[in-house]
Amino acid sequence: MPPVNQIPVTLLVRPNTLTTRAPHAGLAPRFVPRCSTKKILHEPMTSEPQLNLALRYHSFGNPRDVLKLESSQLVQRSADALRVRMTCAPINPSDIIPVTGAYRHLTTPPKTAGYEGFGRVVEASPQFAHLLGQRVLPLRGDGTWQRYVDCDPEIAVPVPDSISDSLAARGYINPLSAQFLLQKWPVANKRVIITGAGSNIAALLIQWAQADGAAQITGIYRSPERRDRLETLGVLPVAERDIYSVDAEAREADITFDAVGGPVGSRILNRMRLGTECVGYGLLSGQPVLPDSQNTAAHRRFHLRDELSKLDPEAWQNCFLSIWPRLAAAKLQEIQRIPFEDWQKALDLFEMPGRAHKPMLQF
Repeated sequence: MPPVNQIPVTLLVRPNTLTTRAPHAGLAPRFVPRCSTKKILHEPMTSEPQLNLALRYHSFGNPRDVLKLESSQLVQRSADALRVRMTCAPINPSDIIPVTGAYRHLTTPPKTAGYEGFGRVVEASPQFAHLLGQRVLPLRGDGTWQRYVDCDPEIAVPVPDSISDSLAARGYINPLSAQFLLQKWPVANKRVIITGAGSNIAALLIQWAQADGAAQITGIYRSPERRDRLETLGVLPVAERDIYSVDAEAREADITFDAVGGPVGSRILNRMRLGTECVGYGLLSGQPVLPDSQNTAAHRRFHLRDELSKLDPEAWQNCFLSIWPRLAAAKLQEIQRIPFEDWQKALDLFEMPGRAHKPMLQF
C-alpha cells in the first residue's frame, strides 16, 4: 500500500468506460461508547475460516481482464494490528482507476483492490480487546476487496450504532471529499455549479451546499435519467449537451465543483467571470481542463490524499464525528448487494449508465 498521501482517491473516468500503533490517550473513550460490540470476545479464533479470499491484480489493464479472485492461507497478523472480517464494500471509480494503470506512478502491482468498506474486528491485541466485535472502517491499509483486512487500530474508524451498514460501507471517500471541498471553498450566498451531478459525491455536495447556504445550485448532468432526481433535490438541472444553457450558467456562477474535466470543465472555466473559482476534483471524462487565452477565473485542484497527509490520528477520527450525522441525514442512492464471488456482475451494474442503485460487494 502506498503512503497515505499517495492513496489514489480522485475520480478519473466515467463508470461506463472501464478501460499499528497504540492510539493517543483519550481517543478510545470518545468513540467506543457510541458503538455496540457483538460478544465474540472469547470465541476461539479457530472458529473463523483460515483462508482469505481477495480480488487482486498483478498487472494493469481492463479490470475485467486483470482482476482475479484469489484464495490464500491467512498469515499471522502483526501484534499491533486489528484483523477485520469484511461485511461489504462499495464499488467507486476510485477503486477501479488504479487497476487500469492511471495511477501507475503511485501504485505497483500486485495489489488487492478496493479503498473502502466496513467489517467487524475479529482479532486484536489485549490493548485493543474493547474493539472486538465492533463495526469499523479498516481504512488506509491493505485493499478492502478481500474477506479479511489487517489495519492500524489508530486509523480504524468505529461506526456508531445509529449508522446503517449501507451508510457505513460508503462513509469514507465521497463524504470526506465533499466535506473538505466545502470547508476549503465555502458556498454561502454563492451561485454554485456542480458537474457530474448524477454521481454519488455530487449528491452529497448538493445537499451539504444547500445546508451551508448556497444561493443556487446548478447540476450539469449527462444521462437523461438523472434529471428528475436533480429536480427532486432542488437543483437546476442542465444537460451537458445543452451548451447554451451551460454557458449562461457558467457566466453567472461564483464557484464550480468540477468532476468531469475535458470539454465540459474547460467550457465552464473559460466562461466564468474574473474573481470566480473552478475547483477540479476529478476527471470523469479522462481529459484535462484546458484554459484558453481569454480565461479569467481561477482554476483550483483538489486531491483528497493531500488533505489526509495533514491529519494526525486524532484529527482523522474527528473528521468522522462530523460526517456521521450529516451522512445519516443525506438522501443517497439505494444500494444493490452482490455476493463477492459475483464481482463481475457488480462491475456490470457499476458500468450501467444512469443506474438506479450503487453496487455493493457482500462478503
